[in-house]
Amino acid sequence: MLAAMHRATALRAVPGATRALPLAAARVRSLSSATEPYDVVVIGGGPGGYPAAIKAGQMGLKVACIEKRGRLGGTCLNVGCIPSKALLHSSHLYEEAAHGWGPHGISADNVKMDLDKLMAHKAKTVTGLTGGIEGLFKKYKVDYFKGTGEILSAGSVKMHPMEGGDVTTLAAKNIVIATGSEPAKLPGVAVDEKTIVTSTGALDLTAVPKKMVVVGGGVIGLEMGSVWRRLGS
Repeated sequence: MLAAMHRATALRAVPGATRALPLAAARVRSLSSATEPYDVVVIGGGPGGYPAAIKAGQMGLKVACIEKRGRLGGTCLNVGCIPSKALLHSSHLYEEAAHGWGPHGISADNVKMDLDKLMAHKAKTVTGLTGGIEGLFKKYKVDYFKGTGEILSAGSVKMHPMEGGDVTTLAAKNIVIATGSEPAKLPGVAVDEKTIVTSTGALDLTAVPKKMVVVGGGVIGLEMGSVWRRLGS
């Protein structure tokens, strides 16, 4: 399991995770000692990792999830599907008001776009959803560690905290690797997230660029191209 996992794969990685446990198991789980091994340690809190952690918690297992971003939800929720859809919606409203109402007899010559507010709306959308996942972790007693996970052996994971603090070693009966992905790099092209950006930087530009070239015609490439074209690029 060395590649990013989707939800089904992550769940299959936990032996017995698809079997329902008796209600007594959930009661025993809540009383278990913090020094006992975790039934499941999930490395990665994206769309493969967090559903696996929540499902295991719902079944009464002792669960920990390690995520280095500092926010749950992975690429989709933080720097992919959700923020891009928020920008798509806002940019569509702007373009419609600025250029699409004329044929309907509606005059809107003074339409303006405040990029800072548009980005703040996107950020609020993301924060609300990532906070919801943290709420589910608390509800189902999933221990959430903000840091990186290092597998020491078949049953041992070292957790390196994001912002200093003590390194913790977690004993684990099962380990789920759901570490996700990162943007592919082009040889000889230095990414500064200002002039040459990845999909992550394209979601946080501080000004509308006069010109933009998008390398890659996948979902994010098409969406980011559409957003910035609508806003004036």
